[in-house]
Amino acid sequence: MDLSTSLGRLKLKNPVLVASGTFGIGEEMRRIFNIDLLGGIITKSVTLKARFGNPPPRICETPSGMLNSIGLENVGLERFLKEKLPFLKKRKTVTIVNVAGHTLDEFVTVARALDRAGVRALELNLSCPNVGREGLEWSQDPRRAAEVVRAVKRRVRACVIAKLSPNVTDITEIARAAKDGGADAVSLINSLIGMAIDPVTRAPRLGAQTGGLTGPAIRPVAVRCVWEVARSVRIPILGMGGIASAEDALEFILAGASAVAIGSANFVNPKAALEVIQGLGNYLKRCQIRGISDLVGGAQPHA
Repeated sequence: MDLSTSLGRLKLKNPVLVASGTFGIGEEMRRIFNIDLLGGIITKSVTLKARFGNPPPRICETPSGMLNSIGLENVGLERFLKEKLPFLKKRKTVTIVNVAGHTLDEFVTVARALDRAGVRALELNLSCPNVGREGLEWSQDPRRAAEVVRAVKRRVRACVIAKLSPNVTDITEIARAAKDGGADAVSLINSLIGMAIDPVTRAPRLGAQTGGLTGPAIRPVAVRCVWEVARSVRIPILGMGGIASAEDALEFILAGASAVAIGSANFVNPKAALEVIQGLGNYLKRCQIRGISDLVGGAQPHA
């Protein structure tokens, strides 16, 4: 069975990747399974300068999911290039580096440095807050979304994937803006904004008050977003949000995603991505389907 797929010009040996912030760079996970079997590894966010992240507590469990408020903690561009990228370059799978920034110049500077270092694909974290006067997120303003994608795209050879937020009125409008800016693909979706309060302490359970909701609870929202974008904008989609099994992944693929990324499930089951790959292969064999690409966008609305 042929599991190969592509996100625009980025070729993948199978459609299963691991999502940013849930797998590190794979260095620890390789003791558990052969990470070269993955379709790709998406790194945690890299910013121009090192970030220490948000105050603790940073994670709390919720029904069918979790809230996290890590705050983009990372070692910064210089140390990433020196300490992390060499390991990734030795892998026999695609590396996608997630890029975040507070300003347009930061996005461009980090993207150019990674591109010069030979990184083949970049995922632009457009949910990172823009600290300009308006205080809006890049992902909530179509004009700004197109602006940052266009600025990066003009300065790199790497495949550019725009990671979009569901915390908008119409995600198709933002996806169209990313496409107009030159994005090769879009990642759908980033986490939903959520909050939890401890009745005993009467304080928020997260140090930053609010955080990103992930896990199975958000999967229906993510599938809906993929479905809407696939039917409105002609752009490859990397689907994510609560995927823990091959059946979950098939929902996204049938909705219109060419590939999927496993996120929170990695914390519960470190072999989740590997099991999804195996499950997809078994499904193709059982249903006598030649390749996974034959299923992309295959769901049909009721008459």
